[in-house]
Amino acid sequence: MVDDEDASTPYGRHRQTSVYTTGMLTGSVPDLPADPDRLAERAREELDGRAYDYVAGGAGGESTMRANRRAFDDYRIGPRVMRDTGTRDLSTTVPGQEFAAPVLLAPIGAQGIVHEDGDLASARAAAQWDVPYVCSTQASEPLEDVADALGETPKWFQLYASEDRELTRSLVQRAEDAGYDAIVVTLDTPHLGWRERDLDRGFLPFLDGDGIANYTSDPVFRDRLAQPPEENPRAAAQEFVQVFSDATLTWDDLAWIAELTDLPVVVKGILHPDDASAALDNGARGVVVSNHGGRQVDNAVAALDQLPGIVEAVDEEATVVFDSGIRRGADALVALALGADAVSVGRPWVYGLALAGEDGVATVCENFLADLDLTVALAGYDAVDDVDESTIRSS
Repeated sequence: MVDDEDASTPYGRHRQTSVYTTGMLTGSVPDLPADPDRLAERAREELDGRAYDYVAGGAGGESTMRANRRAFDDYRIGPRVMRDTGTRDLSTTVPGQEFAAPVLLAPIGAQGIVHEDGDLASARAAAQWDVPYVCSTQASEPLEDVADALGETPKWFQLYASEDRELTRSLVQRAEDAGYDAIVVTLDTPHLGWRERDLDRGFLPFLDGDGIANYTSDPVFRDRLAQPPEENPRAAAQEFVQVFSDATLTWDDLAWIAELTDLPVVVKGILHPDDASAALDNGARGVVVSNHGGRQVDNAVAALDQLPGIVEAVDEEATVVFDSGIRRGADALVALALGADAVSVGRPWVYGLALAGEDGVATVCENFLADLDLTVALAGYDAVDDVDESTIRSS
């Protein structure tokens, strides 16, 4: 028997021991719930209604969001026993980069609407746990400041390709100069989805200046303005709307973006095997299987249902990250068993940010890693890279 302090990843037992000991000795309970549903409910109670709906909402009647969660019910983990899991190793390589665990914090824009420290707080929390962080183009702070907050933590930059090619070029160059390790090109947002919660509230944070810091800090964007954004922020927000996304993009444009940088290019928003193959043919080295957390197309396919076919299509030629619907360690294990190299977590850590800033995001990271650590061990594995399709059963 190996003491947990000697384990390579002591997340699980260490977190349990800390919570239980504190609770039994002092009668206190954790500030944030471990249950992601209760966490969301707490955030709903604390946040301005517009901010909560922007984070929690999806496209149309939100059937895609529900489908994302239901898809996990189609699988069951088949635990194996007597396999010496006293020491666990959650580390993995994605793509060609060592991660402490196969978990990334997904790109989330306009974090300033839920907490004044926004992206800087979430980046510092990610750095506490060495969780790779994907900085959104729509960050509330410039990408350089987010990179500084992350330090040596793996960092990717998520790119919305602009109608202004020079602006796209500038954003990619800034990310490379700031030390980001990959460019994540989001492909599923040539237009914003029909989001009824936001429409009913008449709320889009970018028009209020939140989530456009990477534009107002960019020399190409600033050259487009008649006045500096500091003098006329409303005009800057209106100009952002004009250049935000390019609805005419084709695979040739992806190839052009890939040629702009020596960094690996990962594409986000892939739900069809043919699109995964086309992405690889045009310079991508990784794909993120994602339906944008159900925020773009109502009644769309569940992202998890598409994962096996996409894994087969890329045939180990590219990294596969799974995104959309991940809430617990068991969800991550299912996605890894279906062939994902890593998973990306979104809304839960934003709720942590809303409730307790940096500490809240750090707590969500710690809980998720602890849950994954124990789930991997209790499934019978001492290394996450050994998880494969034999780990799960179709229900």
